[in-house]
Amino acid sequence: MSAPKEDLLKAVELALAGKWNAAHELVQQYEDATASWIHAVLHKIEGDLANSRYWYQRANRLDHVADEPRAELAAIRTELTTDEHR
Repeated sequence: MSAPKEDLLKAVELALAGKWNAAHELVQQYEDATASWIHAVLHKIEGDLANSRYWYQRANRLDHVADEPRAELAAIRTELTTDEHR
């Protein structure tokens, strides 16, 4: 199921606010590339790097594996708010 942009933005904001569980519960409902990318960052924050890498691969974003999580979340937010995402 594709994620509504509003849910993706909410997941990013929750993650930036340190509400990992709430962000994870929201984003794990969806399977599109952006949701998978957020999911990857959340697992990176959690410290589960193997799971994070899996989600990066699903999102086709392996080039972001080494990115700092907060900066990466901010970049995702920018992408969501500047692109015509859905």
